[in-house]
Amino acid sequence: MSEKKANILWIDDEIDLLRPHVLYLNDKGFVVKTATNGADAIEMVKNQPFDLVFLDEMMAGMGGLETLAEIKRVRPNLPVIMITKNEAESLMEEAIGGKISDYLTKPVNPSQVLLTCKKFLEGKKITSEHVSRDYVQEFQKITAALMSGPGYNDWVDIYRKLTEWEIELDDHPELGLRQTLNDQKRECNVEFGKFIERNYRTWLERGDGRPTLSVDVVEKYVIPTLSEQRSVFFFVIDCLRLDQWLGMEAVLEDLYDITKDFYYSILPTATPYARNAIFSGLFPNEIEQRFPELWQRGEDDDSSRNRYEHQLLDKLLERKRVTLRPEAKYIKILDAEVGRSTEQNILTHTQNTLTAIVVNFVDILAHSRSDSEILKEIAPDEPAYRSLTKSWFLHSSLFNMFRALATQKNVKIIVTTDHGSIRSLRGAKVLGDREASTSLRYKYGRNLKCDERQAIFVKNPGDFKLPKRGVTINYIIAKEDYYFVYPTDYHKYLSQYRDSFQHGGISMEEMILPVVTLDPKV
Repeated sequence: MSEKKANILWIDDEIDLLRPHVLYLNDKGFVVKTATNGADAIEMVKNQPFDLVFLDEMMAGMGGLETLAEIKRVRPNLPVIMITKNEAESLMEEAIGGKISDYLTKPVNPSQVLLTCKKFLEGKKITSEHVSRDYVQEFQKITAALMSGPGYNDWVDIYRKLTEWEIELDDHPELGLRQTLNDQKRECNVEFGKFIERNYRTWLERGDGRPTLSVDVVEKYVIPTLSEQRSVFFFVIDCLRLDQWLGMEAVLEDLYDITKDFYYSILPTATPYARNAIFSGLFPNEIEQRFPELWQRGEDDDSSRNRYEHQLLDKLLERKRVTLRPEAKYIKILDAEVGRSTEQNILTHTQNTLTAIVVNFVDILAHSRSDSEILKEIAPDEPAYRSLTKSWFLHSSLFNMFRALATQKNVKIIVTTDHGSIRSLRGAKVLGDREASTSLRYKYGRNLKCDERQAIFVKNPGDFKLPKRGVTINYIIAKEDYYFVYPTDYHKYLSQYRDSFQHGGISMEEMILPVVTLDPKV
């Protein structure tokens, strides 16, 4: 079946002088119809389908701009290319404002006209062809990188490229490459799990030769900025993945100069462990020794174990011999009301040397989607989940804070997260006693058992710098996209939590995390 030819309307009161251009476009496969005045053109637009309009600015009778207004009233989304004798600033503003799609300056030549037609009529197709070709090449490069035994920096690069391609393919669903990319990402997570299993304990034993971990974030990225005589804001957005951040970053590029780095979350990739590690600069077993009340038995609620982040941050600054006047300010945004209040007062905090702000909404969104059929309908897959996060951000108090702070020259912002999340699609049957914890991607308890291909077993918590909690306690941490299900009512819970976004386990999405510095452009 031959492709449908694009229909073009060319409006010019001296159209006979443009016959060579019209014939040239016809030879290139376009169907070009002409009109010599605005009134006839408007009737043609009303009665015939056109894909593109070329419109002369200066015509006798109804002028180009008047004709443009009528065309847009009849067909608001029809692209119109204005042809003008001079590049007036007002015409450029019309183009930027969206009333015209582009403009050409007389005398126009055939190659200009053809290029414009291809841009507006075949641009999507041409772009898709290039995207498809480029992804095939990138697929081969990532496959080769997997076979070469990647180190921790290589894994950051692999994950970054996969994420960027996910976002690229969101704009090109017609290519049918989504499943190929998903399969490759799953293969990468299999190898990433093996990489972490081989190397994680060694990282904990060595002070150098390892990636930046949760415990290093404040010392590496926050403390050095405190001597710059600027007001530092440290935002920790709970449960934020790289793909979600990139959606936010695209919105902030006009306001800030952005520098991005990466670090690895500690295990388990869950708030009580990872976020406490960020604010304290300590591993969980070290926190247990210094703050035993954090790890009391029977407290499975994340928020209950993150009640002392302000104190942990103060102690970290004290250990590093950092004295602040006034002392560091700490804010936790758990709901919309606190968010609005913080937004209204955000500029008053520029008087502080350091303000730490924890934002919980993305974590709430991930958990709520597990239980809400409406949210599952709104965000049935990864592209929709990214879109939902970006939509929230655009209308959030957090974005309004960033906009307000962008007006201040003396401000520096560091943005990061404590862990990411993964779309959990496969159940892993686990055995354990009644006292075992209830988390889906990691568990601690006595005599926990699971298929070793699906999880890492931590028999001695000290090897992973985890709280002992008792003499006989051990941990299991899920790999890839598995989630733990007990045999009791197995099928019920297998179905209930399948296709939910979870965290606590071992995957690129949960462990490889952005640390971003924002400098206002003012």
